[in-house]
Amino acid sequence: MLKEFKAFAVKGNVIDLAVGVIIGAAFGKIVDSAVNDLIMPIVAAFIGHLDFSNFFLALGKVPEGTGATLDAMKKAGVPVFAYGNFITVAVNFVILAFIIFLMIKQINRIKGTAEEAAPKEEVLLLRDIRDSLKK
Repeated sequence: MLKEFKAFAVKGNVIDLAVGVIIGAAFGKIVDSAVNDLIMPIVAAFIGHLDFSNFFLALGKVPEGTGATLDAMKKAGVPVFAYGNFITVAVNFVILAFIIFLMIKQINRIKGTAEEAAPKEEVLLLRDIRDSLKK
C-alpha cells in the first residue's frame, strides 16, 4: 500500500495539481486584493456604497440597548437573516469572475500569437520531405 501511495504521489498529474493549487491560492489573494482595494473603490465612487453586509433581518427579539449592526446582533445572540452579506459576496464573485475572464482571454491571445510564430511539427516534417525530394 505504501508503494502504491508513493507511485500515486509522485505522478506528474498530482504534482502539477499541487503546484496549481498553490499558485491558485496566491493568485486568489492577488485578485481578491485587486477587487477590494482597486476596483470596488472605483465602482463605489460611481455607483455608491456597495457594502451590503450590514443589511439583515432580525428573526428574534432584540434586547434593548443592542446596536443596529449585524455584529451587535450576533454578539447579543439574536438570530439574524444576513442577506446583505450574501449580496456583497455575490457582487464580489461577479467582479472576480469578470477579472479572471479578462486575464485568461489575454493569456490565450498571447499564447495564440506565440504558437503562430513557431512552425508546427507537421510543417517542419513536410519541409524536410520537400527538401529531401529536391535533392
